Amino acid sequence: MTDALERGAETLAPEAHGPEALDLERLRSWLEAHVAGFRGPVRAEKFAGGQSNPTYRLDAESGTYVLRRKPAGTLLKSAHAVDREYRVMRALEGTDVPVAAPLALCEDESVIGSMFYVMSFRKGRVFWDPALPELSPEERGAVYDEMNRVLAALHSLDPQALGLGDFGKPGSYFARQVSRWSRQYRDSETETLADMDALIAWVEENVPEDDGRVALVHGDYRIDNLIFAPDAPRVIALVDWELATLGHPHSDLAYQCMQWRLPHEGGLRGLAGLDRAALGIPGEEAYVARYCERRGLSGIDHWTFCLAFSFFRIAAILQGVKKRALDGTGSNPEQGLKMGPLIPVIARTALDLIADDGR
Repeated sequence: MTDALERGAETLAPEAHGPEALDLERLRSWLEAHVAGFRGPVRAEKFAGGQSNPTYRLDAESGTYVLRRKPAGTLLKSAHAVDREYRVMRALEGTDVPVAAPLALCEDESVIGSMFYVMSFRKGRVFWDPALPELSPEERGAVYDEMNRVLAALHSLDPQALGLGDFGKPGSYFARQVSRWSRQYRDSETETLADMDALIAWVEENVPEDDGRVALVHGDYRIDNLIFAPDAPRVIALVDWELATLGHPHSDLAYQCMQWRLPHEGGLRGLAGLDRAALGIPGEEAYVARYCERRGLSGIDHWTFCLAFSFFRIAAILQGVKKRALDGTGSNPEQGLKMGPLIPVIARTALDLIADDGR
């Protein structure tokens, strides 16, 4: 599902075998020809985290790099587009949205068996628990404000000026996304879930009219896709751009705000049930208000739909992860199978949100 670059040494697995193994000699030759200053030999370790595009740390004589590739096996249409990730990261270099420097894209599948790209390694902190137990209340507030700043900065960029005017279809973002993820969910469905059927029906029936807002959206904007500086609440890289496109900016905001409504236990790492004020973490309303202030907005229309859509979409994504794990093509099959029980929890949370809004 997500892949942050700096996971820490304890999360690195030994070099992959089978379909995800790397031919290090062929890779070294390609890197020396296409990455400025690269010198082998190469040692590769696959990051244990991540369910979508397999990601590896490369250690070479010339330094440390990160390689991200398409997974093996039969893939869903339009999924795992590492070339799109590479393109958007190149476009964002030098903006107020920090990214790891993209170094080279390889579209020749004969090198390692699939398309891949290489980027710089950003050493910093990745926070897996949104409650930030390792920080003080003041530090937690600063981290959340920095997340808010980067998101507002991303949505304030002009896609045309970035050369990304054709990075997605204009208009009707929510309608297209509902259609896409409903189809993706059905294509990877492994069992009938009544709550998912009800949620899909609700979002299909409640898509708001297009309001003309278009921005570059990340698609998976959450705390563990941000790398923070080792010694400051400053983002040094926003990673995992697989789902990036031109879309409605409020989809990113709602997607992150799911965190406030999901339980803190059971693998979902949400903030529900925690004393956020005591922790120094802003509430959802305050977080949204700060985003609106930064973007000059008076508020967010159709907020319940935006949230319900986000729950529906992540459930569809997790269903794809589960299906790839069952098929043996997932980047981390064991972890992928653990995603299955989360899907009905997410669907029920969304339906409860919709019911509360209707009261």
